[in-house]
Amino acid sequence: MTTSDLHARLCAEIDARRDDLIALTQDLIRIPTVNPPGNNYREICEYLAKRLSKSGYAVELIRAEGMIGDSDKYPRWNIVARREGGRPGETVHFNSHHDVVETGSGWTFDPFGGKLKDGKIYGRGTCDMKGGLAASIIAAEVFGDLVREFAGAIEISGTADEETGGFGGVAYLAGKGYFSPERVQHVIIPEPLNKDRICLGHRGVWWAEIETHGRIAHGSMPFLGDSAIRHMAALLREFEDTLYPALANKHTAMPVVPPGARQSTMNINSIHGGQPEPEDGFTGFPAPVVAHSARIIIDRRYLIEESPVAVRQEVIDLLEKLKRERAGFSYEIKDLWTISPTMTEKDAPIVRSVAKAIHEVLGLAPEYVVSPGTYDQKHIDRIGLLKNCIAYGPGILDLAHQPDEYVGVDDMLDSAKVMALTLSDLLGPDRAE
Repeated sequence: MTTSDLHARLCAEIDARRDDLIALTQDLIRIPTVNPPGNNYREICEYLAKRLSKSGYAVELIRAEGMIGDSDKYPRWNIVARREGGRPGETVHFNSHHDVVETGSGWTFDPFGGKLKDGKIYGRGTCDMKGGLAASIIAAEVFGDLVREFAGAIEISGTADEETGGFGGVAYLAGKGYFSPERVQHVIIPEPLNKDRICLGHRGVWWAEIETHGRIAHGSMPFLGDSAIRHMAALLREFEDTLYPALANKHTAMPVVPPGARQSTMNINSIHGGQPEPEDGFTGFPAPVVAHSARIIIDRRYLIEESPVAVRQEVIDLLEKLKRERAGFSYEIKDLWTISPTMTEKDAPIVRSVAKAIHEVLGLAPEYVVSPGTYDQKHIDRIGLLKNCIAYGPGILDLAHQPDEYVGVDDMLDSAKVMALTLSDLLGPDRAE
């Protein structure tokens, strides 16, 4: 069989499994793996284990014991499945996270119903990224059925906690050697970046908590106290007047999408101050006191042209300025986590293979992009030390975390074809042993 004939058969067989792809995606959506707190991780891993075992995969269920977020109530379960080919060769790994964010409000569909309407499957996680997981499974199964003596091995993983940093998922597995270059040579992460795009990497991130201090006093005599909330307001004003304009002037050569993310950004993730929220059922009024503490969480996204040290120092400089200029101002800052930007080279083997497959399936050259937010490539790069990694998958990035999130069935089929042809290029019958 020629390569052209094989590719035609792979694409035809993927089309023939349209109903299977739809049903698989719906099944995954109907397992509500909401994170936080991390519901039903074991259930979805067991579902995937049953499916992949029938397809000839050796399956491991791995709990990230002791990692951030793991507990007996909410254990961080992951699945890694591996199918060996009939000849020596390299390993291609498809990594998808199985957790989804909360539903929020504004839905017109059941967030966990997996409703199929007008060629779209609706539900939380359809786009980000259970549709990509389903597409990768169909692609790998079809390739394995048609090319039984392929070279090397195929791996499929479903991992925890990507939405909250990935430490109980890919970070844990990378620390255990599952993404070492000796074990795995090519990684595709089916995140929703559009089926005609190859995502080479992501911006960097620094999360931190900043607390301003005050002194409690009676609310009728605030002059006897010192309001931490007013001190925090002064910091927020410095952010508006100084930091945000400076960030808007920092631009990158990275092809980040959407274009607004080609500058440095910072989001105030949350703000807390004064008395705690009353317990449910409490119907009284707050006590009249001056706030002795106020806290914010900042989410700073930075560019490959910036250093993490300089990114942090920008905020420290503003805090120290306020400490010098504002009577009674004091603060604490706590680093939560930081990840450096990463970007795979356009001439990397996995990039070339996927680009070739996109051209064959879709008839166009891919767009090379970088994600505005991090995803699990960060751990594969910094812990696994594996550079040959990209994100490629179905779904529209802007739909992620939105109400009425959906994934198009045709987009999943096309992406599955691209993945199957990539497997053919890297592990197929024409690969030299």
